[in-house]
Amino acid sequence: MMKNRDKLKRGARRINAAGLALIKAYEGLSLRAYRCPAGLWTIGYGHTATATPGQELREEQADALLLHDLRGFEKAVAELVQVPLNDNQFAALVSLVFNIGIAAFSRSTLLKRLNAGDYDKVPGELMRWTKTGTLELPGLVRRRTAEGDLWMRTN
Repeated sequence: MMKNRDKLKRGARRINAAGLALIKAYEGLSLRAYRCPAGLWTIGYGHTATATPGQELREEQADALLLHDLRGFEKAVAELVQVPLNDNQFAALVSLVFNIGIAAFSRSTLLKRLNAGDYDKVPGELMRWTKTGTLELPGLVRRRTAEGDLWMRTN
C-alpha cells in the first residue's frame, strides 16, 4: 500500500465529495461577512484570511475559497499521518483539522495512536474534540460523530 507522502510526490491528495459535504454542512454558509465569536471577520464556509466588513460573495466564490483554504489542511494531514488512509479516512481527518487547526492536530493523541497503527481508536479520539474549554458543544458532538461515521465508511 502506498504511503501518503508517496502520493504527494505524484500530486497533492484532495478531500473527497463526502468530506467536502460534511465540512459545508457543519461550517454553514454565509454570503455576507460577519464577526465570529472570536472577533474575526468571516465569510463563506468559515473563511477568515481575506474577509472584510461589508464583503459579500456568491456561492460559487464561497466554494472556491473553501477549496483554496482546504489545501493547507489536506497537505498537513498527508504529511503528518504516516500510515495509509482510504479516501474517507483522509476526508474525516481533513474535516477535523480544518476545525481544530494544524497545531492542535499535530500534538494530538489521535495522531499518535493513528501513526502507531491504531485505526480503531480514531472514532473515540475524535470525540475528545467536542468542547470549548470545559463546555461540551452539541454541534461539535454531531460533527465529530459524522467524522467518525465517515472514518468507518469503506467507500
